[in-house]
Amino acid sequence: MIRKVRSLYLKYREVIDYLFFGVLTTFVNIVIFFIFDTLLQTPYLFANGLSIIGAILFAFFTNKKYVFKSETVSKREAFREFYLFVGFRLTSGIFDMLSMYILVDFLTIDTNVSKIITQFIVVVVNYVFSKVFIFKQEEGEND
Repeated sequence: MIRKVRSLYLKYREVIDYLFFGVLTTFVNIVIFFIFDTLLQTPYLFANGLSIIGAILFAFFTNKKYVFKSETVSKREAFREFYLFVGFRLTSGIFDMLSMYILVDFLTIDTNVSKIITQFIVVVVNYVFSKVFIFKQEEGEND
């Protein structure tokens, strides 16, 4: 039984790790949003922007090291990964901001509930961006 579980984990390690760190990133995003929106009562779109920035930084380092196990050999290569990661995450951040605006201002859903709804879609979009465009690996790497 343990061998089967280990075998399944090894086969789907990247997706499992991504989901684990995706949950942590989402938690970081929601906590920062809650602190600024609810506790400090800043405008919800400002709180959302801050939460996106915090989540992007957290996600970059965890995705690079633990999920995609990317080892860059030069500063140029590391900057390329960071630049692409931030660029794509800002793209999903625009979706995040627009969906928050629609959910809160047009559908009048609570800001914290809207944030949670939005995060489910953002996690999937970000995985595709990271896997396909940012932390690309040659076939057979890190198996």
